[in-house]
Amino acid sequence: MAQSGAPAASGRRLTRRNNLVGWAFTSPFLAIFGVFLALPIVASLIVSFTDFDLGDISNPVGTDFIGLSNYSEALADPKFRKAAFNTGLFVVFGVPLTILLGLAASVALNSGIRRFRALFRVGYYLPVVTSIVAIAVIWRFMLQPEGGVVNVMLGYLGMEGPNWLGSSTFAMPSIIALGVWRNMGFVMVILLAALQGIDEQYYDAAKVDGARPWQTFRYVTLPLLRPGMLFAAVITSIGYLQVMEEPFVMTAGGPLNSTLTLTMYVYEQGFHFFNLGYASAMAYLLFIAIALLTALQFRVLRTQT
Repeated sequence: MAQSGAPAASGRRLTRRNNLVGWAFTSPFLAIFGVFLALPIVASLIVSFTDFDLGDISNPVGTDFIGLSNYSEALADPKFRKAAFNTGLFVVFGVPLTILLGLAASVALNSGIRRFRALFRVGYYLPVVTSIVAIAVIWRFMLQPEGGVVNVMLGYLGMEGPNWLGSSTFAMPSIIALGVWRNMGFVMVILLAALQGIDEQYYDAAKVDGARPWQTFRYVTLPLLRPGMLFAAVITSIGYLQVMEEPFVMTAGGPLNSTLTLTMYVYEQGFHFFNLGYASAMAYLLFIAIALLTALQFRVLRTQT
């Protein structure tokens, strides 16, 4: 019995030592994660149930606990609801357009475009890795009512272009167009990788069965692209729900709050008016919206078994 117990005890000691070595190597990351990410997240959640503001920074324990008042106030705030509506528009129109254009580009690169394929890939993906502030500034100048490239080109066609960013009708569509143009390259890369991973045997079987190109695309390609489309839709939706830089640079939320988004309103309340408890509550309402939309997308787009 003693001889059989010795190897077991030695094995347990080796396992504990390996575990300690592993924790030692991960401890720097865990420390950084805890101090700079986990702790602020927990702190902001606690703050969202208080009336914490600029005056309470020097004495955090002096703030008052107000329960769900910040959340109910945000839901009743007309400006918050306007920002939520604008953000919803960005997601409802931006995500499908981004997925469709990214899918079209990936299909073209996978089967239609043979020459200069690498050049097209770089061209489509370049806006994704370019500074969004720089892109937004360029688009702002392009959409100027006087001398902007878009209106100048419309003038050559005999049409008078509107004040794209100064109109409550055209400002949000203009920003959605920017978002779609910038992010379609990301979707293209994801779906192109998914397309290249489809086994050619599926297409050979479809040809044997007499399927036409559209039928092959609908009943073979699209179902096999569901995992890639799910990933692209989730990541794109999360990014669009947090959209801030584009309207912040191009319109500053105007005109008449027609391009104000949730993250812009959170920033305004937190860093302009220093209503930190109220801003934290709005941020967690946005988090809930992201979680619900992600769950819905997983339910709709997940692979059927």
